Amino acid sequence: MSTVERWLEHIRMFSQVIGPRGPGTAGEEAALRWAALALTHAGLEPEEDRFPTAGSVFRPHLVAAVGMLAAFALYPFLPWPATVLAAVVVVSEILELTLRPNPLQWVLPRTRSGNVFAVVEPSGQPEQDLVLVGHLDTQRTPKIFSSPGWFRAYRIFSTVAFMGFVLTVPAYALGAAFRWPWVWPASTVTAVFALLLAALCLEADGSPFTAGANDNATGAGLVLVLAQELAARPLARTRVWYVCTGSEEALHEGARTFFRRHLPRMTRPRALVFEMLGCAGPAWLVKEGIVLPLYSDRTLRALASKVAAENPDIGAHPVRLTGGVTEMSDALLAGVPAITLIGLTREGAAPHWHLPTDTWDKIDPEVLGRAHRFALELVRAVDAT
Repeated sequence: MSTVERWLEHIRMFSQVIGPRGPGTAGEEAALRWAALALTHAGLEPEEDRFPTAGSVFRPHLVAAVGMLAAFALYPFLPWPATVLAAVVVVSEILELTLRPNPLQWVLPRTRSGNVFAVVEPSGQPEQDLVLVGHLDTQRTPKIFSSPGWFRAYRIFSTVAFMGFVLTVPAYALGAAFRWPWVWPASTVTAVFALLLAALCLEADGSPFTAGANDNATGAGLVLVLAQELAARPLARTRVWYVCTGSEEALHEGARTFFRRHLPRMTRPRALVFEMLGCAGPAWLVKEGIVLPLYSDRTLRALASKVAAENPDIGAHPVRLTGGVTEMSDALLAGVPAITLIGLTREGAAPHWHLPTDTWDKIDPEVLGRAHRFALELVRAVDAT
């Protein structure tokens, strides 16, 4: 069986046999079991991380919307407590959008999620660590992702709503201090924003999960394919961690848990993240982010560019991800140099991203072949530096 055929079998198992794999669901658990079995068949000894998950990326923003509505309702009677509540919401939203723990997450109910990983020692003396990451879970299919127009409209709305939330805090504080009667009626606009945000979050959190063939059975499958290849032929000086994470589509809890627990065991760590590699690309990320822009590691970018130049038939290219983040961000925030290999077009489009059309039949074996070559050559280039 060829490498691409093995990769396709993992993608088929994740997306067609197991199907939707929402964070903390039975589908995600089945995917974790398959990944552990694949690592075992590769001759490795898989380990697990278990951790609680909120199960949704939308619920913290729903809590924020409810908090702003509560502040609006409270302000005529207790203006200072309402001001404090609005401030807590705004600060928490900033922390949420920059992938940091915050009070919005503390009040959410939790289920169980996990990571599966294995480690392969180099053939020689270990001098550095390389973490290969692909998430197993899948996202829901809300209206905001149903078309480019809807997504643009949502990005504009969310930006305006967030600015409204921010401006409400000093307005409430000044209104409370100087007893300005117009502040509360003026904040009706913010309350309307909060109500609309709550409605969008509720719709999103009630929509079906995707089958997740491209996003991200391809990424997790590539981790497993490389584990089998490189376990048979270890790198010369690099210890490699093969990590299939859970709950990326919630709050990136899998990657954050992995780096928090295992980073002390590593020497000169670097990370390669795999995302959506079955329909377009391959590409490497220069920058990503929602509020806080995060840039991939300069050395890894240079290596990716070098590999692309030496293998022009692969067609690899640099891209920027706008309005989203990958697990590269979690590595970078943990102090680990990282880069994401991703299947974006040269214009930055992500095929079937969070759509019901993200199914097995959309995967292009020719794209998989080029993505595998690019990833393997980049791993070897890292080992040589």
